[in-house]
Amino acid sequence: MADRLIGVNTWVWDSPLTDANLPPLLAKIAALGFNAVELPLENAGDFTAAIARQALAATGLKPFIVGAMAPGRDLVAADAATVAATQDYLAACIQMAYDVGAPAVCGPFYSATGRVWRLTEAERAEAYRELRRNLAPLAARAAEAGVVLGIEPLNRYETSLVNTVEQALDALAPLLGNGVGLALDSYHLNIEERSSAAAIRAAGRHLVHLQVCGNDRGAPGGDQTNWPELVKALDDVGYTGPLNIESFTADNASIAAAASIWRPLAPSQDRLASDGLAFLRGL
Repeated sequence: MADRLIGVNTWVWDSPLTDANLPPLLAKIAALGFNAVELPLENAGDFTAAIARQALAATGLKPFIVGAMAPGRDLVAADAATVAATQDYLAACIQMAYDVGAPAVCGPFYSATGRVWRLTEAERAEAYRELRRNLAPLAARAAEAGVVLGIEPLNRYETSLVNTVEQALDALAPLLGNGVGLALDSYHLNIEERSSAAAIRAAGRHLVHLQVCGNDRGAPGGDQTNWPELVKALDDVGYTGPLNIESFTADNASIAAAASIWRPLAPSQDRLASDGLAFLRGL
């Protein structure tokens, strides 16, 4: 595996990320040995760029912004006010990325996480057209800011709109390479793809961000995922971006419910992060 940034999402420890908890969390992450960090902006104003820049400068961590599609955030099959509010939220994420020097803003930027409904082939095609229309101004804004929107497919239990790389390529084709790319997550790949490695190869040059965790959403390593095969696929497509551990704490009621974390996934959250880092470095 080529030398890559290895990061971790602050959701491993706490939610939401704020000006109060951001500096100590980043200090902990740097002390554990990571060189990148995912900063979730759950709501505009949760934390400020000034505080984030100070903490990033102090720790040397490379930032990546992650968005959260909470209930009521939708770019498809929604009223005009909901779409506009969702666009405003994503614009704030893009602005934060620009302000802190993050190259990408990643997440399932199409529909609220957990919103599922049946779609005929014609209905899905229309939903994808609507997504492209409502995402286009954000793609332009991202490109102007030198930021890429990494659109993430989710598993079938969290969305019915974009579950696979093939669907993402179909939905986003005209926008890819112009402020839009794909963000993939080994957890969702493990559920929805026949081969995670083949899915990565299908994403190819459009892969801009990768999140990793064990198939149980714990630390990567020692799980059922074929990590050597996955990493070979990354090398084959020339991916030089980060590997970011995304997991969640069961100790925070809101994040545990949102991510269906009903039990601890490691002896401690620090241990989850450090074991995952050691495994990824060993690859």
